Amino acid sequence: MAIAKMRKLNLIAMSYDKDKVLNALQRTGAVEVVSHAQTENTVTPVYDTEQLRSRLSTVEAALFALSTEVENYERENHTKSGLLKDGFDVSYSDFMSAWDNRAETERAVEKINALVDEKNTLLAELSKCIKEKGQAEIYAGLTLPFSAFSDTAHTHIRLGTVAAVSKDGSLAALSQIELCDVQTLDTDGENVLLFVVSHVSVKAETDGVLSSFGFADCPYTGEKTGQRIYAFLTEKEKTLRESLQKNAADTYALKDVLRSLKIYADYLGFTLEKEETSDKLRATDTTFLLQAYLPEDAEERVSQALKEISQAIYFECSDPTEDDTPPTLLRNNKLVESFEGITNTYSAPNYREFDPNAVMAVFYSLFMGFIIGDAGYGLLMAIVGGLLWYKNLARPTGMSRLAGAFACGGIFAIIWGLLFNSLFGIGVLPVTLMPNPQTDMWHLAGIAVPSVLIISMELGVAQIFVGYICKAVQEWRRGGIVDGICDGVLWAFFSVGVGLAIIGFLEEAALPVLATVGAITAGASLLLAMLTAGRKEKFFGKFTKGFGAAYGVINYASDILSYARLYGLMLSGAVIAQIIAQYSGQFITSGNVLLIALGILILLVGHGFNLVMNLLGAYIHDARLQYVEFYGRFFEGEGDLFKPLGSQHKYVYVTSENVPSDGK
Repeated sequence: MAIAKMRKLNLIAMSYDKDKVLNALQRTGAVEVVSHAQTENTVTPVYDTEQLRSRLSTVEAALFALSTEVENYERENHTKSGLLKDGFDVSYSDFMSAWDNRAETERAVEKINALVDEKNTLLAELSKCIKEKGQAEIYAGLTLPFSAFSDTAHTHIRLGTVAAVSKDGSLAALSQIELCDVQTLDTDGENVLLFVVSHVSVKAETDGVLSSFGFADCPYTGEKTGQRIYAFLTEKEKTLRESLQKNAADTYALKDVLRSLKIYADYLGFTLEKEETSDKLRATDTTFLLQAYLPEDAEERVSQALKEISQAIYFECSDPTEDDTPPTLLRNNKLVESFEGITNTYSAPNYREFDPNAVMAVFYSLFMGFIIGDAGYGLLMAIVGGLLWYKNLARPTGMSRLAGAFACGGIFAIIWGLLFNSLFGIGVLPVTLMPNPQTDMWHLAGIAVPSVLIISMELGVAQIFVGYICKAVQEWRRGGIVDGICDGVLWAFFSVGVGLAIIGFLEEAALPVLATVGAITAGASLLLAMLTAGRKEKFFGKFTKGFGAAYGVINYASDILSYARLYGLMLSGAVIAQIIAQYSGQFITSGNVLLIALGILILLVGHGFNLVMNLLGAYIHDARLQYVEFYGRFFEGEGDLFKPLGSQHKYVYVTSENVPSDGK
């Protein structure tokens, strides 16, 4: 449970060995290349990644298209190949051989792209066909050629459509014109097909009426009939859909190249990363210089890998100087790893500080359990979260680690739930060891205060006390014995005094002596903290620092009150759980089948909703307490997590018989 000690690697090698060197470092899984300091007579190597980036983009586009088509095909045909899953293991040799097999993979990319282009063309044609078919549908009943609907020497003929809502109005208006006749030939619900015949003498009047009602002339002419045109478009649509089905089947037939495509895409990504690493190197006409960091326990492995490349390589490993900023490699057990993401969301620890995750994990779980405060909810959290965490133990993900954190919180929720006598909002034990969060009050210096609120604040005092101890430990690790005592231990004693004083002022505790002991402890430690606060300042600064320390008591009190959110969140969840239990219980015990079913539904949905909302609130507010109230005492952060060269892949896990994949 610590931050791994790092070593600094300095290397110089021939330029033609650069690729071999980077491949060797990548294979160890334990080296992060960093920017080399500017060195006399060296320059940044020139490189061009545009072609490689374009190639990677093309491959990933083909991979996305094939994956989408395979997913759609398997969903429509109720089958499953298992080829869509990412995160499969690939041996190092298979990964590196992706370049040797690129010709076959590139041919597959070309086939996929050709099928994608064909599909897009077919879709465009189908869309156009469907639009034309919809337009022709209303003319489908016409068996006469459209040339038959033409003007003669004495008649004016119009064939076309009006909106169905305008039918009655248009017919009425046309009936008012002498020597004009109109017939309704068909309708599709939205439009009506009209055949209008009028004498040429009333042509202008007829056209005016039709225009006023939005009449649309028939778009077809010539010897074809509406029936033939509609039949042709129907057959064309059928052919296009069959072509699309064949295209989908042909694309699905390429599903077996998904694996090689993913390996190749990640290989190109690694190659691109190597090229971009050139930004961090320095070079002469014939050599290149590289700087990197590696864990101390990986030094022998890395040295051996470099020695196997060539004799024309010089390298040495040394301890980082005070001016160096090594990356942070956290070394925690699998359980504590579940909480690293919570800390990293705020800021990763820097290389030279105390890793807070193990301590934070205890308080985070304790507070989450307190907020949930129900043994039934805790049991669900522990089982579901634990199973998700255990299932992905070998390859943890962000979600599985969060599930692990929730599982730990669930264990504490079971404990708190038993103490508060709550199982899905129901009291099942004969006695309750803790006060009722809804009704019980304690008297603090004569003022009635919810008892569980007092407990919440005492939990806050305990965490802040530990925060100051962590501050002391951090200073002592750096050799600052006096700083650890003055900035950590004294304030830790102040916290002890505050905690004792709160208990002493509680009438129910009946321990007034603790109020005196606590006040003396807090007062003495505060006085010493004020006197030593300006120990590094000169003259007037010594006094201002001392008063600043006294003013900090106000912030301290504010921080303690922040822990009242534990009580608020716990109370809201407990009240909702009890309401759900009461209402569902009344329905379930009613004897009516429908009411029993309704009661069970309320029970499941209500408790499910309450648990989800409680978890959301607990996750956010618990994290805030860690970030502000706890980490504010000692945590520095601003660290960069260790990212070994070539360790970031999108689709595959590159494995090696002797090298851990995470550099640990």
